[in-house]
Amino acid sequence: MGSYSRVVAVDNWILVSNTAGRNPETKAIPDDVSEQLLQVLANIDGALGSVGSGLADIVSARIFIQNPADTETVMTLFGRKMRGIDPTITVTCPPLGAAVCGVFLFVLVYRGAGSADVERIDTSAR
Repeated sequence: MGSYSRVVAVDNWILVSNTAGRNPETKAIPDDVSEQLLQVLANIDGALGSVGSGLADIVSARIFIQNPADTETVMTLFGRKMRGIDPTITVTCPPLGAAVCGVFLFVLVYRGAGSADVERIDTSAR
C-alpha cells in the first residue's frame, strides 16, 4: 500500500523500517510477544544480511510495545539477545497499527560497528 524500503543503506549507515514479528514465509504473527520479538530480530538480521551487515552492527534501536504489561518480557529478551552489542534504545508503548502486533523494532545501523574498536564508558555512577 505504501511506498517504502525494508532497508536503506547509504555508505555505511543503514536504516531498517519498523519491523513486526511476521514470518515472511508463512505470513503468520505469533501470539506470544517473546516469539514475535525473536521473529522481529530474525527479520532484521535477514534485511541487514542483504546489505552486508548484521545485528552486531546495530547502534540504536527504537522499541514499540503494544501492551505496557509486556515491557519487562520484551526488554529482558532484548537484553539477552543484544548484550555486548548494547545499542542506545528508546522504548515506548503507543497504540500500534495492528492489534495482533505486540512489538515493533526500528534500528539504525553502522556497517562494521560490530567489529570496530569501541570504548565503553559507564556513566551510571556519575
